[in-house]
Amino acid sequence: MGCCHYAAPTEDGDTAFSVDVSAITYGPGVLAEVGDHARARGITRAALFTDRGVAALEHVSIVRDSLIAAGVDVVLYDESRIEPTDESFLAAARFAAEGGFDGYVSVGGGSVIDTAKAANLYATHPADFLTYVNAPIGGGVAVPGPLKPHIACPTTCGTGSECTGIAVFDLLSMAAKTGIVSRHLRPSQAVVDPTVTATLPATVVAASGFDVLSHALESYTARPYTRRPRAARPSERPQSQGANPWSDIGCLESLRLIGENLERAVADAGDHEARGNMMFAATLAGIAFGNSGCHLPHGMSYTVSGLVREFQPAGYPDGAPIVPHGMSVIVNAPSVFRFTAPGLPRAPPARRRMPRRRHGGRGLG
Repeated sequence: MGCCHYAAPTEDGDTAFSVDVSAITYGPGVLAEVGDHARARGITRAALFTDRGVAALEHVSIVRDSLIAAGVDVVLYDESRIEPTDESFLAAARFAAEGGFDGYVSVGGGSVIDTAKAANLYATHPADFLTYVNAPIGGGVAVPGPLKPHIACPTTCGTGSECTGIAVFDLLSMAAKTGIVSRHLRPSQAVVDPTVTATLPATVVAASGFDVLSHALESYTARPYTRRPRAARPSERPQSQGANPWSDIGCLESLRLIGENLERAVADAGDHEARGNMMFAATLAGIAFGNSGCHLPHGMSYTVSGLVREFQPAGYPDGAPIVPHGMSVIVNAPSVFRFTAPGLPRAPPARRRMPRRRHGGRGLG
């Protein structure tokens, strides 16, 4: 019998699932706590990763001042690229390798956080770039051991990268998106401050919200862990292990929050409750898919992103054409779920409808 009557075991399927999650600090104003968290983790010299757009906002200043006040030596790296490439990962890795850092702090969207993950990896365990990249594009070699502490501070309410062991990038030579996956890439701590969402353009909130929606739906409808073949050794159980009771908890609550808050969050930058709830939904979905994995909409999104030629969405930096990740994911999602739903229909458990609580416009926390 599967856990909680979850899914019937199969002859060769796994009978257990694993739970991996970053330490998480959530609440208004917690960016100012980063310095203390860094010192508690033994960080004395930190690489502070961001991008040029976020660097101009107060979020980076708050974190930098907090680190300095805690006695941490800080070096800023603001060259992270929105939708990173192998070239931008390599540039970040060179910076990290030359800097002598004993810890990393990232302040930005998923692209910034993923860049810090990659820089930490290649500075800690040097190798040819494709060594750790997912097969068949790369070698798919397992990351050999732990990385240095990494505190991730998301500034968009979408990617959930602060809670996952995944770093995604564009491989320019193939015009294809791929990534690196390892439990060791997961940030040591996520510091999630919902007040950062007040500065986000509506288009960014919409695209980020679509990413959250797809994370939660894909994680919830992924192949159950009981249908995944057992690993040769328990320690080799994959990070993306399939749908499981733990991930379902985050998926269902994330979907509820999205349904109640996404339109409001896009329509009104002053609706702090809605934007805060979307930030919490993103973290919940990140925890969920970080333990179960995504499926077709995310896989198909890589082709969508690779085919962009001229599209320049409002609210994103001018320059190279870009399809924001949430847009590239959601464009095929309706067709995917119509196609896959008959294969494994799932209904959420019955629950009593609770009165909606107001939070005085401050969001969750």
